[in-house]
Amino acid sequence: MLSPQTMRIAAIDPLVVHVPLRAPVQGVHGETTVQQSVLVRVTEADGLEGWGDVDPTPGYSLASAVEIRDDVSRLVPTLLGEDALNVHRALAAMDAALDGAFEAKAALEMALWDLKGRALGVPVHSLLGGRVKDAITLNAWIGAVAPERAAREATEWLRRGFRTAKIKVAGATDEGVARVAAVREAVGDRMALRVDFNESLALDQAVPFIRRLEPFGLTLVEQPVPRNDIPGLAAIRRGIAIPLMADESVTGPASLIEIIRREAADLVKVKAMKQGGLARTHAMIECAAAAGLRVVIGHGFGLTLSTLAEAALAAAHAAVIDGCEAVGPLKMAGDVVTEPLKLDAGVIELTDAPGLGATVDPDAIKRYQPAGA
Repeated sequence: MLSPQTMRIAAIDPLVVHVPLRAPVQGVHGETTVQQSVLVRVTEADGLEGWGDVDPTPGYSLASAVEIRDDVSRLVPTLLGEDALNVHRALAAMDAALDGAFEAKAALEMALWDLKGRALGVPVHSLLGGRVKDAITLNAWIGAVAPERAAREATEWLRRGFRTAKIKVAGATDEGVARVAAVREAVGDRMALRVDFNESLALDQAVPFIRRLEPFGLTLVEQPVPRNDIPGLAAIRRGIAIPLMADESVTGPASLIEIIRREAADLVKVKAMKQGGLARTHAMIECAAAAGLRVVIGHGFGLTLSTLAEAALAAAHAAVIDGCEAVGPLKMAGDVVTEPLKLDAGVIELTDAPGLGATVDPDAIKRYQPAGA
């Protein structure tokens, strides 16, 4: 174990990797075949390393992997020589140096938590205050596919051990209703189901369409209208019987306060990447819980490092419901760690391994770096 006096940041290295998916994933924003992620390595003066990772999704994320990498590079001079153990001071320094850039700050901050955990010999969830759950259950996903295929996929998820699933629905279409109906018929009452619209409904069609889904016993419906329309979310919530979750509308603390003030959601979804790191996400979960809101955590595409980070967050809060959406490794044909997470049964078992609990594989990084990177 190193003494705090030696924990000065000596180097920061951001890089982009392109990791193929096992199969194309069809969502509301289109088809995804490759995950472009940004890795950040933070090295302290005696050579100890910490790693962070963010995984932007085209159509959902506002910044590309290359833009995030470049933002990290802009922040490097701000952090060199600073105390690697003082994460809050690092965040304050990054905010003073660069507005926004939450994804870049999240990657850097995650690497600092990993480094701090390794230096102190404790897991990240201990640094966040300790875990209230020893295992995190995961949420299966069913894309915007034909109803017959959706039913087959749901049955397979159930067979593997998953007990919650998300169904993507794009727009107010009869096919969307048929997809939800087919899944419910296939799984009966053995799975909790939620529907994600990804902002694809017009305000005037949202309430009547969501009411068509009420017979299918949904746990929640997610983000029916565009992210900037928080008053619209509030109006929809008043008009439907299914709990409403805000996702894209939750951009930061101010938006969360606005959602709470307007009573615009029953649940909110947070992501370490979108919220700018673990500390800020942790604080937002506490705020949501204080207002009586339940929380979903997770980003649907991602590598093992970011998945472990979000699992640590989920484990630290009783307000986080079952069905974490940090399922990225299930979609990946590769990874950048020596032992990728195995999520086939729909559970992440928390360990007490230091930091995030994963070891980065240099050969894998070389394999997945794009030409010219």
